[in-house]
Amino acid sequence: MILLVAVVVSGAVSRMLPIALPTPLVQISFGFLIGLASNLRVALDPELFLLLFLPPLLFLDGWRIPKDELLKDVATVFELALGLVLLTVVGVGFFIDWLIPAMPLAVCFALAAVISPTDPIAVSAIAARVPIPKRMMHILEGESLLNDASGLVCLRFAIAAALTGSFSIGEASLTFLWLAIGGLAIGVAVTLAVTRTKAWISERFGEDTGSQILISVLIPFAAYILAEHLHCSGILAAVAAGVTMTFAEISRQALPATRMRRNSVWDTLQFSLNGMIFVLLGEQLPGILAAARQTVRLTNHTNPWWLGIYVVAIMLALAALRFAWVWVSFRLTLFRARDNIPYRRPDWRLIAAMSFAGVRGAITLAGVLTIPLTLNEGTAFPARDLAIFLAAGVIIMSLIAASIGLPLLLRGLTMPLEPSKQAEEDEARVAAAQAAISAIENVQHQLAEGRKDADIYAAAGARIMDLYRERIDSRLQQSADTQETRKYAQVERKLRLAGLKAERDTIFLMARDRSIGSEIAQKLIRELDLLEARFQG
Repeated sequence: MILLVAVVVSGAVSRMLPIALPTPLVQISFGFLIGLASNLRVALDPELFLLLFLPPLLFLDGWRIPKDELLKDVATVFELALGLVLLTVVGVGFFIDWLIPAMPLAVCFALAAVISPTDPIAVSAIAARVPIPKRMMHILEGESLLNDASGLVCLRFAIAAALTGSFSIGEASLTFLWLAIGGLAIGVAVTLAVTRTKAWISERFGEDTGSQILISVLIPFAAYILAEHLHCSGILAAVAAGVTMTFAEISRQALPATRMRRNSVWDTLQFSLNGMIFVLLGEQLPGILAAARQTVRLTNHTNPWWLGIYVVAIMLALAALRFAWVWVSFRLTLFRARDNIPYRRPDWRLIAAMSFAGVRGAITLAGVLTIPLTLNEGTAFPARDLAIFLAAGVIIMSLIAASIGLPLLLRGLTMPLEPSKQAEEDEARVAAAQAAISAIENVQHQLAEGRKDADIYAAAGARIMDLYRERIDSRLQQSADTQETRKYAQVERKLRLAGLKAERDTIFLMARDRSIGSEIAQKLIRELDLLEARFQG
């Protein structure tokens, strides 16, 4: 309860602050204050922490990420999500080993693996007051979706090497294939099995909204637990389950009420879980800082400030690698010459913004806390506290650096132009309206057949069909005269929103004066809210 209250309060405080301080930093600060009270501090079980937080978050990322946009820039995304992660694990791993010789090499690789995934939610919070170009955000989301899995799989290998004291490339390659293919297959299979069973039951016995929502929440946990039980990647299973959920929903539709309520439930879960992770990070800081004097001895130093120096050095290494990789990747993908479009040099601000956007967050913390407490023989895991301190420092420093650098770099920044999707949207709206007119005509004839009051059905049908025909005409005209109709649509939208606001204010006033009952007021307000959501979307 304290964690949830801290999430709510930190969200409100971050909006009240005069400066654009990202919400994750505020949540970490609140967690730090809670952690100072030792009787309130949460003792984390690493495996339980991983199970509770990661499956639903990764599942939701896979479910909601725009698939077409992801496929369009799939080469860039894979270069960042896989190539950059492997480069980070190897390059930063050896760098940490050189920087801190007292840390075992396997633990260095584990730390490098855990700080390789990025967190787009933290980036969105940082850039809330400065819009991120949509294409850039899609690339960041795709990168985060895949590098979460690749980074945590590399972490698993590094921990296994630390526990056993040996590492075989051949054995690791086979294990990786089993982890990846098995995890992906289990995620797809679980989602398809659950959604098909759910659809079969709903078609024959009706649909219960509450149970449908609960099933969607349980799917990522089922995929994760089954994959881990079969020694596959539960992380990849959760991601695959989320991606599959998109296509399963298209073929087996839920009720409108179910979709709307489910979206609200998942929005709340995402907000709560992400917030709690950052509050939990803050809670661990007092203990981590209190042990700093003892932790720094692992590095053969006595002054705790050396830990800060190590964090800064690791951050600089991460930034240099990311900047170089993004520059090369964008030159090979987004800015290459193709389709009669000549090559143009990437804007350095775009490369810098993508580099600053490599913020570490929830996944990094979740991963580093899963490092075992002991080795197989029962002795303490080497340099575990040091790895947690450095990972926490990287998270905080990346948030601070991005909160300062991103708003400056994003002002006026543009990505390579994308083809407009307005024609695609107009075509879909016209096709849907034509299908609606045809269906209304059929139902109208069926209802009016043999009835004396057939004119009532004809008048009602004509009125509704006129609305659809008006929509078709407006879309066709919009295609012919884009600039004028766009301006007309903007003016109409503002006028409709003004009218809806006046309607809502009047209904609230009548409800306060008890001119209408609360049930009627709630019904009317819901209708107005849905209309406003349509025009604002």
